[in-house]
Amino acid sequence: MNHGKGDWPIIGRPLSFFRDRVASGERIKGALSSRSLESFRRDPQLAVVVFIGIIIGYLSLSPTLMLFYGSFLSKPLGVPGKFTLAHYESAYADPLTYQLLWNSFIFAAGSSILSTVLAATLAWIAIRTNAPFRKAFELTAIIPNIFPPVMLAVAWTVLLSPRTGLINRFLMQLLDLENAPLNIYSLWGMIFVEALITTPLAFLIVSASLYSMDPSLEESARVAGSSNLQIARRITFPIVRPALLAAGMLNFVRAIESFETPAIIALPARIEVFTTKIYREAVGAFPPNQNLAATYGVSLLLITMLFVFFYRRLTQRSERYVTVTGRGYRPTIIDLGKWRYLAAGIAGLILLLIVILPFLVLIYVSVITYVHVPGPKTWELLTLDNYKSNLTDSRTYRALQNSLMLAVSGATLCMLLATVTAWVTTKTKTAGRGVIEGLTFIPWAFPGTALAIGLLWTYVYVPLPIYGTLWILLIGYITRFLPYGLRAMTSTIVQLHDDLPQASMVCGAGFFTTFRRILLPLLRPGFIAGWIILSTIYLREFSTSIFLYSPSSEPLGPLLYHFYVDGNLGPMCSLAIIVSGICIVMIIAARRLGHVGEQFEAH
Repeated sequence: MNHGKGDWPIIGRPLSFFRDRVASGERIKGALSSRSLESFRRDPQLAVVVFIGIIIGYLSLSPTLMLFYGSFLSKPLGVPGKFTLAHYESAYADPLTYQLLWNSFIFAAGSSILSTVLAATLAWIAIRTNAPFRKAFELTAIIPNIFPPVMLAVAWTVLLSPRTGLINRFLMQLLDLENAPLNIYSLWGMIFVEALITTPLAFLIVSASLYSMDPSLEESARVAGSSNLQIARRITFPIVRPALLAAGMLNFVRAIESFETPAIIALPARIEVFTTKIYREAVGAFPPNQNLAATYGVSLLLITMLFVFFYRRLTQRSERYVTVTGRGYRPTIIDLGKWRYLAAGIAGLILLLIVILPFLVLIYVSVITYVHVPGPKTWELLTLDNYKSNLTDSRTYRALQNSLMLAVSGATLCMLLATVTAWVTTKTKTAGRGVIEGLTFIPWAFPGTALAIGLLWTYVYVPLPIYGTLWILLIGYITRFLPYGLRAMTSTIVQLHDDLPQASMVCGAGFFTTFRRILLPLLRPGFIAGWIILSTIYLREFSTSIFLYSPSSEPLGPLLYHFYVDGNLGPMCSLAIIVSGICIVMIIAARRLGHVGEQFEAH
């Protein structure tokens, strides 16, 4: 069969034709490479943006995409499969899923509302009134941040358990009751405990807003004859409303993704929320159903992303509002007269619930042989054996080593990444920085349980030998808590003038030389503040670790939980006290090494 010249365009061409095509392709490739190199020469920061973009993209997108992938895969973790919707059909055809949704929303909404009310009350008394000990109230309110959250939940089970709770036993003896009047193992008990755990975070947000508000509006209302209550209702509350909404929204997200309180209260009470369902399917079931766990993880991720988006919008509006109306004002102190003692009593009661009672319970249980209502025989049962066993136990020692390594190295790496990322997104005009800023939004919304499932799927398929090691925990910690470091560094970098970094680059220094010798020294206070926050979080992290650790890489969070499951409350509480003490030492050491608080003098 004969073919025309146009039928087979390749056959019959001379050899010179192919040489010309190859040469043309090489010229195009060379031109593109030259153009890329020229772009990097014209804009040296472009290489930094690309490098940071790759890292942030990998950390944010790989567990997200693999979480979705696992939810649509027909076969278990590590087994090739095909696309299917069977897991979503199984999840949402189950009537219990809708009870799970209802429980999760009631738990998150109830605890966020209660925590915001408690935080707003405490912040107003401590910052805006002349109540006695108000400065002590302000300092005490942030102490719970050094406690492992799982331990605060355990402390309240020790107090309010219907069988052995100290408060219940005391009330039953005092009032001659046959049944315990209070039961922590309920949805309302979960709401109460989670609200107390998240109140310090809401306090920080609301107190910052109260400090920055313009007092002239309140003064005008006071001159016009308004009472303190009317001023609070008509002036103060509307001004700080964006901060209250932001605190409530953030605590809603914190609660719906929380696993600490549900692990201690919901699992024994058989109350199902998103995080307990993911845990049951991924760890508690036999065999584990990682696909269904990923399906519930996707649902939880979408919910938290929606509410984190609302939170970011609220905080942006709040910050714009404060920038316009307040410029470093000192808040007016309100004279409550004889009511100041009542206000101090209310603040003291809130602090009793969120700080004093849990701390006293941890100390008490850590130094007694068994849990009982304090009485005359208590002195005979005092012991330090729980501390001795923890300090000499190889498992505890290994877990402490692992957590310290994760805390120190993880916080340092995360803050270095956060510093460069914050610089790229706030101080450069290079194309692509908007994409990086968008990618940093994903970790804000990533619940620890969902992130852990995504990482499990990622590192079963990615050929890196880190599954079951400390490295996967390190990646998980950095990914999940990177926004905390970004928050600390962005607020510091925006106040930094561009003159010194630009002068360094004009003199021929590269970006990393400028970063090391100019930026880091100037940004030291924000860097140390972020490092302290991250290191204390890493040291006591639980919800991500429980899914990713192995016996050789067990950190302190899962070890504390296993002590609780095994009924070893004494060793658990003593270890929690030791961890809290280590957190304090790390904070003091970081402040001293970073010379935070000293004035920077330029000679």
